[in-house]
Amino acid sequence: MKKTTALPVFHATKLGRIYHADSLDVMASMAPSSVDLIVTSPPFALTRKKEYGNEQEDAYLQWFRDFAKQFHRILKESGSLVIDLGGAWKPGAPVRSLYHFKLLIMLCEEYGFHLAQEFYWWNPSKLPTPAEWVNVRRIRVKDAINTVWWLSKSEWPKASNRRVLQPYSPSMEHLLANGYKAKLRPSGHDISDKFSVNNGAAIPPNLLAIPNTESNSNYMRYCQENGIKAHPARFPADLPEYFIRMLTDPGDVVLDPFGGSCITGEVAERLKRKWTCAEMVEEYLEGAIGRFHSPAAERSLTKDDGYYKLPRPSLLWNGPDPIPLDPDGGRKRPSSVGTRSKKKEGGTIGGDDGHESYHPLAAQGRED
Repeated sequence: MKKTTALPVFHATKLGRIYHADSLDVMASMAPSSVDLIVTSPPFALTRKKEYGNEQEDAYLQWFRDFAKQFHRILKESGSLVIDLGGAWKPGAPVRSLYHFKLLIMLCEEYGFHLAQEFYWWNPSKLPTPAEWVNVRRIRVKDAINTVWWLSKSEWPKASNRRVLQPYSPSMEHLLANGYKAKLRPSGHDISDKFSVNNGAAIPPNLLAIPNTESNSNYMRYCQENGIKAHPARFPADLPEYFIRMLTDPGDVVLDPFGGSCITGEVAERLKRKWTCAEMVEEYLEGAIGRFHSPAAERSLTKDDGYYKLPRPSLLWNGPDPIPLDPDGGRKRPSSVGTRSKKKEGGTIGGDDGHESYHPLAAQGRED
């Protein structure tokens, strides 16, 4: 009989564990149908390498298959899989990769998942990248969203949008205060008198406005004080918290197989969910411990500091188009920047993600 080796627990709390191990091994040790929520940000299929590692686009789907099998096996029938993925640009061209859409189709058509809903994480603080196409040639706009796929094992995962309600907008508050005439709108929607009932809060859209601007958190201070290199791409706590609140109850089991700095574990611990994180890079785990020495307190934002404004596209449409479009689509670089080296040019087109849950590749070619 083959002897099994216990997986190395790097850190444990009352509710969770961090494993310094390959997440496939961690998931293989878990019982079938034992996890309520998998919320994670796997490495993106970027077309240029970064220090935290990433799988190349062509190999990405094949690399993901082993994880897809384990995800489906360990999830409960009522459970959910939430995957945050950023897009990628094709090498040397201002066109996008389709890898994250292909991954979605593969998970649904080949592994039996259902697309419960797609979300879009808008990072208001994201810099204008990729610089070559956005700043230099001016032929694309900045890439400021990630896709977040909410997948489920059955068509009826447990969920409630009452857990993630938002304040009413000023226009809705005005409507509630002044009344609304029930009527059939030109679009065909029948707006009844129930529309004017004040329910205390609004149902949120599937656009998540979350800045990625952490600089002085407990985690960052812990890393600085102990000479530990912080994880270079952490996602903001509000992202996993949104789905942990909406899709799980206290005592449920949450897994992040690409743990990084273990922010998912920190949020789950605070919300009284059981949790497991797995990560291959020990230095990232050394920093992650700081999240549990003095975990972040639950925040309470006011309306003034909780809104991010997005201007209407037409705000500067105030006259004739000043410059004719290049018939070659921007293929030729502007002469004012033509002295830049090709090396410089090639280094700016890959796309920077501004994302928060990347993990260096393991020696065997996996990123956990």
